[in-house]
Amino acid sequence: MSIDMCSITFTFLCASGTNRALLLKPGSRSEASWTLAPGRQYTIMESQLLPQNLLSAPLTMESPTTMALPDVTLTRCASIPFGDRIILLLKGIQPIYFAFLAIIAVPGNLLTIGILSRGKCGLSKCVTRYLIAMAAADLVVVVFDLILRHIPMVYWRQFHFPWPVPVCNIHAVILYAATDCSVWFTVSFTFDRFVAICCQTLKSKYCTEKTVVVVLVTVAALNCLKDIFWYFMLTGEYNLLSDPWICWEKNGVAGSRFWAAIEFTHYFLTPVAPFLLILLFNTLTVKQILLASRARRRLLGHTNGESPRDPEMESRRKSIILLFAVSGNFVILWAVFMIYSIWNRLWWLGLRSIVPPHFVQNVGFIMQHLSCCTNTALYAVTQRKFREELKYVVKYPLTFIVNYNKR
Repeated sequence: MSIDMCSITFTFLCASGTNRALLLKPGSRSEASWTLAPGRQYTIMESQLLPQNLLSAPLTMESPTTMALPDVTLTRCASIPFGDRIILLLKGIQPIYFAFLAIIAVPGNLLTIGILSRGKCGLSKCVTRYLIAMAAADLVVVVFDLILRHIPMVYWRQFHFPWPVPVCNIHAVILYAATDCSVWFTVSFTFDRFVAICCQTLKSKYCTEKTVVVVLVTVAALNCLKDIFWYFMLTGEYNLLSDPWICWEKNGVAGSRFWAAIEFTHYFLTPVAPFLLILLFNTLTVKQILLASRARRRLLGHTNGESPRDPEMESRRKSIILLFAVSGNFVILWAVFMIYSIWNRLWWLGLRSIVPPHFVQNVGFIMQHLSCCTNTALYAVTQRKFREELKYVVKYPLTFIVNYNKR
């Protein structure tokens, strides 16, 4: 069955466990009707055996049309809304983008962990421990979110086999816990640098390897305990939607104020509170650095009209560049995803006065995943010794092969 709709072909296929096409009303996520009424606009789910991506476009019919076949192709139309054109563009980009990101992120984070573990980057042991923990958490997020969730979504024809296994809620707990750990390790690192620069009396007690281990273990344990609620909120069935929820929710969850309160608490703790804390600590740190810089300049004076080179201020400058690079990267790349996730929950509670375009969600996922593989590049740009160690690690296999052949 074919309907003149648009210049790009979309295919209706069966929803999970059924042999029928799935049609949704505008803005709705619940099954509405199998009949296309005259002049109505529907949101259509494209998939093969499992739901995939959302697309909304006007369908103008002369008479009601019932779709009862598992395969329905729509071809050729006069127009398609601008927002849906953006979605189509992002859908075309995502398969290549996610695959490229996985290829870069996994070895990038492994290299970062290996290089930092050598302890030759000129960073303090406290800073090194935090950066290793952040890279490890990012690696887990890449595996469980990018590789095991989003790549199978965009390559759904090649990834049928995992989805019937009812482990989605366990997957969700691991994914959200790893994501929260990555975020809160960034906050812990920011606070550590704040204490080191602004709280000299507390520095000797707080900025120690033992304290770092205690902080990291505590943060990881609390986040794991906090995210267990996803197991009881979601089912074991994957929904394969570009959606903040990785699984289909249990009955009554979507409209429940109790679960909404728990989920809003989750969004406040990750990433709203980290946003606010990072901005607060960075503001106080910058203020302290500016005051200390003026004081040291007055103390050291000027020599031949030029400011003398101050090793202490050079060290602080490198530290603050690294701090701002890491925390700024987090704030920028997480902002869109955070806003859309909060709006998504408000929509389910009936607050629908503001409806952002659906493509904003796709942009949010793209930016959030980018944050998991940019730290290696940030360290390489901001830290000279890290660049040297990175070059050494990259060249080592070639050097070993050349030396081996010379024997």
